[in-house]
Amino acid sequence: MDELFEWVFIAAVALYLFAIQTPRRRSSRRSDVMPERTRPADALLDFVVFIGWQVLPLVAIFSDWLAFADYALPAWLGWPGVLLLAASLLVFRRANADLGDSWSPKIGVNEGQVPVTTGIYGRVRHPVYAAMWLWALAQPLLVHNWIGGPALLITFLPLYLRKIRQKLHSQPAAL
Repeated sequence: MDELFEWVFIAAVALYLFAIQTPRRRSSRRSDVMPERTRPADALLDFVVFIGWQVLPLVAIFSDWLAFADYALPAWLGWPGVLLLAASLLVFRRANADLGDSWSPKIGVNEGQVPVTTGIYGRVRHPVYAAMWLWALAQPLLVHNWIGGPALLITFLPLYLRKIRQKLHSQPAAL
């Protein structure tokens, strides 16, 4: 059963990359991210999250390098992981669509960008972060490895705390 849930995870990564992220990248115009908002620490944290989100879990699934850290869960626990992952993909898709021209592949604020308050953004202030948390909760239920499973939970928390702290100091009303 572990293998089924690993394939669900792989399919979700592919769906995110090829059905949600890539079409958005292609259709978005090149917009200038304001230089004072782009920080090297943000780029580093974004890269670390990518490692915890996609690299380590896929290494755990496709290689034996991390096999020493494998763990077993009751088979039924994979199903809540599937539901959390599906919810994450739906929130990602809706958030990317509702962002419209404000969408950016980078963490940052585009020149002239105003907060989006329609669609899912009218109900959830930070749906992309919500989608990431849903994925982070699903990942250890689908990838049964002490390194690849909780990697997103561990790597996303510092980025999330930093970004929320920055928003709190720069735009308290936006939270």
